[in-house]
Amino acid sequence: MRARWHTPESIEQSDKGPSFPTHYTLNMSDIGADGSPTISFEFFPPATPAGWLALDRRIGELVPLEPSFVSVTYGAAGTTRDRTHDLVERLIKDTSLRPVPHLTCAGHRRDEIDRILERYAAAGVDAILALRGDPPAKGAEVTEGDFNFAADLVAHIQSFGERHGHQFKIGVAGFPEGHPDTPNTLECMDHLQAKVDSGADWICTQLFFDNHAFHDWKDRCRLTGIEIPIIAGIMPISTRKSVRRMAQLAAGTVFPASLQRSLARAADGDDESITEIGIHWATEQCRDLLDHQVDGIHFYTLNKSDATLRIHRNLGVRSARGLQRDGGNSD
Repeated sequence: MRARWHTPESIEQSDKGPSFPTHYTLNMSDIGADGSPTISFEFFPPATPAGWLALDRRIGELVPLEPSFVSVTYGAAGTTRDRTHDLVERLIKDTSLRPVPHLTCAGHRRDEIDRILERYAAAGVDAILALRGDPPAKGAEVTEGDFNFAADLVAHIQSFGERHGHQFKIGVAGFPEGHPDTPNTLECMDHLQAKVDSGADWICTQLFFDNHAFHDWKDRCRLTGIEIPIIAGIMPISTRKSVRRMAQLAAGTVFPASLQRSLARAADGDDESITEIGIHWATEQCRDLLDHQVDGIHFYTLNKSDATLRIHRNLGVRSARGLQRDGGNSD
């Protein structure tokens, strides 16, 4: 029987304990070290009891893929802080998955960040995805913070490790098609370099659909002297509505003409066909990335499992271990 999550609303748990497989682990120092790509997933903390139960099912379906790690999102200005902590600690306690919590610095004081890091260190977390974060929603209370840029947060996490004897491996965000707040692409690369210089260990990119843009951006990173692993962010399209939502969330993301033509051929209301197109496109993106020896692929799952499972099957593997650069095997 699969372990169930529990929430503050006291959803019933199994008294038999978790039965997730526990045979796969990764030291975050190993990202890109053995020449094999990492495969990872993103989850977000549910807001309702029903959401927790649904996520439990999705996690049970994705654990057999043996991801290198899973990231857990953190709401603007810490709006999901407690739920993020709750999900991270349950992943550590009840599964074999290695959680990498997002941590944003917008609107946070240094002592707040230290308390969050202390809690993660006590739980055994060994890696953080450090982000500037979005400003609070319009109309929400704005709190002044001590950090202006993600590079400041990276430096603070490094300092915390030195002060407390618990060094986190630090991931940061990358934007292959540019950042909406920084249209100057050279300046945008300078910001990324600053995060690396502050102590970042790897980069996880914003979602994209144009692999040519990713490959060119990665080449520019290397020319700049950024040599840390770069993990590519992939999000399969599932509905027409999701296309608009992706365009809004990832401002500046290009939807290639060939992808738009495929979507246009589907009849209005035919979300099943849109899903098939999205999975096919994402599969071909992954195949190309693997052929070009990408350091890793990060799936933005939206707490769903079907698309990620099908992409793995389309690539001919049952788990991430099969995605070896020499062709690997299908076990």
